[in-house]
Amino acid sequence: MKRKIQVALSLMLALVFVFVTACGNSNNEGENNTKTPETTNETAAEPITIRLAAANNPNWDDMQSDVGKFIKEKTGITIKAEFPVGGSDTDMFALMVANDEYPDLVMPSGSAGKLVDAGALIDLRPLIEEHGPNLKKVYGEYFNRLRWSADDDAIYILPSLAAVGHTYFDAGGGFQLQHQVLEAAGYPEIKTVKDYEAAIKAYIEKNPKTADGQPNIGLSLNGGEWQILISVTNPAFYATGAPDDGEMFINQDTYEAIMHYQRPEEREYFRWLNHMNDIGLLDPESFIQKYDQYKAKIASGRVLGLIDQQWDYAQAENALKAEGKFSSTYARFPVTLNETYQDHSFQGTGYLAGWGTGITKDAQDPVRLIKFLDYLASDEGQVLINWGIEGKHYNVVDGKRVIPADVQEQKSNDNNTFVKTTGIGNYNLSARYGDGVKDPSGNYYTTTFPEQIQSAYSEEDKKTLAAYGATTYKDLWPSDDAFPERKYGAAWNLQFETGSQANVIFQKTQDIMKKRIPEAILAKPEDFDKIYDQFLKDLEDAGVEKLNEEFTKMVKARVELWSK
Repeated sequence: MKRKIQVALSLMLALVFVFVTACGNSNNEGENNTKTPETTNETAAEPITIRLAAANNPNWDDMQSDVGKFIKEKTGITIKAEFPVGGSDTDMFALMVANDEYPDLVMPSGSAGKLVDAGALIDLRPLIEEHGPNLKKVYGEYFNRLRWSADDDAIYILPSLAAVGHTYFDAGGGFQLQHQVLEAAGYPEIKTVKDYEAAIKAYIEKNPKTADGQPNIGLSLNGGEWQILISVTNPAFYATGAPDDGEMFINQDTYEAIMHYQRPEEREYFRWLNHMNDIGLLDPESFIQKYDQYKAKIASGRVLGLIDQQWDYAQAENALKAEGKFSSTYARFPVTLNETYQDHSFQGTGYLAGWGTGITKDAQDPVRLIKFLDYLASDEGQVLINWGIEGKHYNVVDGKRVIPADVQEQKSNDNNTFVKTTGIGNYNLSARYGDGVKDPSGNYYTTTFPEQIQSAYSEEDKKTLAAYGATTYKDLWPSDDAFPERKYGAAWNLQFETGSQANVIFQKTQDIMKKRIPEAILAKPEDFDKIYDQFLKDLEDAGVEKLNEEFTKMVKARVELWSK
């Protein structure tokens, strides 16, 4: 999911920006239907405005959407969102710590440790115990995973990025190819990087330019900003049979950790990217382009292949759908270096806890905030933030929630507009249930379940999937039970202590990676090994072995903490 973010997810998640707010009214005959505020006799509490600081969300609606307005009217709470200006959310939170001034709520992703160390976040445990029955219900057996550490029993963050009971019904990552590329090649087997390369090469040889005369690009990587982690380095472990553990590789038997670039198999993955560059199939701007430039290229329809997470390129793909250019949208595959490896994207983690929302010491009314977050975790709140308003965004037919065809059409083919106008997906801020979990009425809490996924696919998606004997893209990946569950969850949400030697070393390794990986990929093939060897030496000189030792201790401590 994700944004691999000890730097600022990785992504997103950025990750995917997940807000939360929610509302709803009393159940009607056991069903969780969200009526408009005007249809209830409830009176909202005294209006207040709360400040929330979080990573950028390009589709944030300023509470002017249907769901946003509902929330304001129903709860009396207006969220004033604050996003990074001219920098990352890491910089934004660092500035808060430096000034010792904070908004009411924060979604600090990888900066949570820095805020905790600064004393900026309050312990939510007493508030949850007194005012949070729905929060306790959602987290359930995983409530103990919310504790900060073995030495600190406080709960500083309400996890909202991870969803409880989540089942993956579809795949959003892997290697992407345009549907027209696959069709032109006769829907060939796409399992290895050689298969992937061959499909791109064959198409671009016959179609060097788009219909409007622009040169086609074989493969473009989003490597110019922090998304280098998502589009360039994360795929190295997926393609070589390892799960996403951030910048580290964890031995599943011993829990020993090493920086994943130290694995010999990953050198070979980067060698393949070097080869793609050498034969002219890699976008030469992959490591200098800004995110907006990357999305603009995709939206032009001339990028044949991506290696990315869907949430990172979705906005650009939505623009293609809005223009009816479905053949230029993307199918997704679990591509590996060779057939000896399996993609571990769906290796189980259990409930991850981790990133979410905290209440700061400067919050004007912590009790009201925790009650608000608790309401969002209620059945009614979950229906609102996922489905919207009954009669407008969904109907109840024979006891089942159904999305009308016109609403689904916009949701599937013009999602940017859909999110901004409806607000659905913009308000995930609290504890939440994952895909596949049903509410008391027998309906799913979320709109992501097999039947809905399939109905949301475009005709191009359906045609491609049929050619590969699949009904969803996840069918192409190894099954959920192919690998044992990781007892430490996922290592990407383990944070080094702010100011620690390990954290200093980690930051150095990130700077080294951002220099050496692009250099190795863009080098002449005969210079690749020399540069990669220097990369490994630079890591050693920076103290990577001390980093590995410290991270190994952290992983083992997590296993012990979560096993209690």
